[in-house]
Amino acid sequence: MQIPKVLLVNDDPASLYALESLLTDAVERQIYELVTAGSGKEALRQVLLHEFAVILLDVSMPGMDGFETAEAIHSHPRSASVPIIFITAHYADEMNRLRAYQAGAADYLFTPVIPQILQSKVVVFVDMALKNMQLQSKTEELVRLNQDLRVQRVQDLQRINGELELEIKERKVAEQRAHDLSTRDALTNLVNRRALIQHLEHAVAVSDRNGIGFALLFLDLDKFKPINDNHGHEVGDELLRQVSARLAASVRVADIVARLGGDEFVVLIEGRAASANAARVARKIEMACALPFDIAGHRLKTAASIGIALYPQDGANAQLLMKHADTAMYHAKQNPATPVQFFHEGLNVRERERAQWTAELRQALAGGELELRYQPQVEIRSGRATGAEARLYWHHPARGLLEAAQFLPHVQDRPLLDLIDTWVIDEACAQSALWQPAAAGGDGDAAGAPPCIWINLATPQLHAELLQELLPALDKHGLAPGSIGVELNEKLLQGAAGPLEQLLARLQAAGVRGALDDFGSARSSLAACKRWQLDVLKIDPVFVHAIGNDQGGTDIVAAVIHLARALSMRVVALGVDQRQQLEVLRKLRCDSCQGELFSPPLPAAEARLHMSPGAASFSSTLHTLLNNED
Repeated sequence: MQIPKVLLVNDDPASLYALESLLTDAVERQIYELVTAGSGKEALRQVLLHEFAVILLDVSMPGMDGFETAEAIHSHPRSASVPIIFITAHYADEMNRLRAYQAGAADYLFTPVIPQILQSKVVVFVDMALKNMQLQSKTEELVRLNQDLRVQRVQDLQRINGELELEIKERKVAEQRAHDLSTRDALTNLVNRRALIQHLEHAVAVSDRNGIGFALLFLDLDKFKPINDNHGHEVGDELLRQVSARLAASVRVADIVARLGGDEFVVLIEGRAASANAARVARKIEMACALPFDIAGHRLKTAASIGIALYPQDGANAQLLMKHADTAMYHAKQNPATPVQFFHEGLNVRERERAQWTAELRQALAGGELELRYQPQVEIRSGRATGAEARLYWHHPARGLLEAAQFLPHVQDRPLLDLIDTWVIDEACAQSALWQPAAAGGDGDAAGAPPCIWINLATPQLHAELLQELLPALDKHGLAPGSIGVELNEKLLQGAAGPLEQLLARLQAAGVRGALDDFGSARSSLAACKRWQLDVLKIDPVFVHAIGNDQGGTDIVAAVIHLARALSMRVVALGVDQRQQLEVLRKLRCDSCQGELFSPPLPAAEARLHMSPGAASFSSTLHTLLNNED
């Protein structure tokens, strides 16, 4: 018996070969025969010669394009019902997609094509064609039986009629399967992106006609990537399935729940009072997703950040409404205190400001507008500068000199932040190399180590690429162990425990020191002290400024120093700007301090003068401050 044939049409040899290679396995297993054509005219010739189960047709071809070819194929009675799947590289071209379906397309795929989806769709139509061929064969057999065995005609007809009914049922199942593949998300069985766009466009048309708006909820899960990385993709997939079930249970039957991909979901709410209903549904979703998930023996916690956009006030079309709901979600994600955020024009203003900061900072990095300044860390016992914190500044052409805190929070571009970190690492290491000769002639700090330059990272989370930047820089500049330190805060210490522990261990093994920055400003700082065994604990300026007040500020600082001693960590007090603070810190046996009382952040040339043990130390300043009652 013959096997079904599939026609693949593409004018580009490379694309033709790539698509053909995706179907080779099925061809070798003789599931179907693959016929190729390099143009629309050649495709028409093949259609006249063969019957095809499905045609995979390129949209953009010279001469006769895909749409013209499809119309010509379907105009011939013999090939009028052959299903056609268009394949194109042009995304978001809704007019072309509409034209394709008007031309009788069974589906519409974008390149690069996901192999499993293409293979599944082809197999569905091949199965249908094979069943039709079997039906045809059985029909022919029936004719022969009628001619030779007229006596058994009634019995044979009854049997074949039953088989035909079964085949029809199976064909309908296959057709439904093909439809589901094109409209449903394979993992969660929710509506997929393509079908959601169709629902959105229909909702826009209905709203324009009856004057009743609708709401769009854009949802993203928090901490999904760490869960996926730490527990594996199977656990991540099951989490997405359970989240999907909770979403479906939180909405009405008439509402549309879709998965866009990854951990992003969308809910479409139509009907009157859409705004009020959207807020209510968003709250239900937020509460549902906040409950723990029990998966494969793990009790996992996540949360949902939800952005809401309303039609027509927040967008004149489906695409703009989706974008604005996404923008609102992004701002909800940036502010965990308000996980549900309605879109308003002010969010667009902030997005434009953020984009401007990002573009200007990228130019500043390329144009040499960035500078590191160094604020000395002074040993309270001796007055020596044992190290310095490298502080990032930007000589902005219009705004003047800006500290990092004035511009980095506006930048969310991760690749740009990584580039800034690379620049900071190289600059700090180059400066440390200049300090090395000065340190070599003296005794360094109390442990005999050279002055340490402490760097702050712009990136929001530690990652393995830090090793690829920092360790080669240490070797390049020939730095001694302890010359460079990394200041770590709560955000940087978030992530999967295993990989983070390995990363910190490798940094420490390479002689890179670690400091817990701004201790007391983050609720996980005590846990970080116990787990990561860092070298230095830096007391947050808020606690230093509270020394001597009536709320027990001095006692808090004393407790922090006692904790550091128990963990064998050196203590640096930040933000020291008053003599009284220095006196209390000395009595509490704090190791070092950093602040305006001794020195502001200095340009590299000035800071270098304080790094030599015998030159320009702060000992005289320290003596004056501690002994001068005035």
